[in-house]
Amino acid sequence: QAQLIESGGGFVQAGGSLRLSCAASERTVTSYAMGWFRQAPGNEREFVAAISWSGGTTFYADSVKGRFTISRDSAKNTVYLQMNSLKPEDTAVYYCAATILSVPTTKPDVYHYWGQGTQVTVSS
Repeated sequence: QAQLIESGGGFVQAGGSLRLSCAASERTVTSYAMGWFRQAPGNEREFVAAISWSGGTTFYADSVKGRFTISRDSAKNTVYLQMNSLKPEDTAVYYCAATILSVPTTKPDVYHYWGQGTQVTVSS
């Protein structure tokens, strides 16, 4: 069973940047679509970004479009989320997820593997 390990979270001031990484334990994940989700206290888990197995197709939530960029390095079994122009409302635990589907999706129910999450805190 594939394991996903996130890193790169932390504390940053509004307007700052962070890059999250998600390392997969198995090379089979290179054929999976990957996604990032986030969950703030008291809120449901929400979609942030997703990328196809090839990296050729990406989706973004409207709230992060133009500020966040998802990418993947198949040679390293790693997916990244570059977050720029961070806002206090971006504060949440960010989760990496993988679906055996090759096409990315915004729906968390179709993702089969999840990481443990990494905290991102943006101060005003």
